[in-house]
Amino acid sequence: MAVETVAAAEGEAQKKNRIQVSNTKKPLFFYVNLAKRYIQQHNEVELSALGMAITTVVTIAEILKNNGLAIEKKVMTSTVGMKDENKGHVVQKAKIEIVLGKSEKFDLLMNAADVPPESASKDEE
Repeated sequence: MAVETVAAAEGEAQKKNRIQVSNTKKPLFFYVNLAKRYIQQHNEVELSALGMAITTVVTIAEILKNNGLAIEKKVMTSTVGMKDENKGHVVQKAKIEIVLGKSEKFDLLMNAADVPPESASKDEE
């Protein structure tokens, strides 16, 4: 996989709270839900993507921020050299990394999403 090759080439240890996004492998909300779980477990998540998958990472970050679940901590952009398997030479690819932190309302919003409407009314009695 190209993304894992880049991480290895950069000498990075695989972080437990990093999601490397591909725009071809999984649906958007798979990544949104995974990011929520990582924020719950680690208090922050790092979303990372190369090339055409950058738009997917930005969309995931915006969904989480607009729903009040996350706050933006850091955005980093760079280019990485990758060997093109077809042409045999190194091509430059854009890379983005977005670090999102847990919002103050995160736990409240996540707990509200877990409670079915009928059980909420029983608690009020």
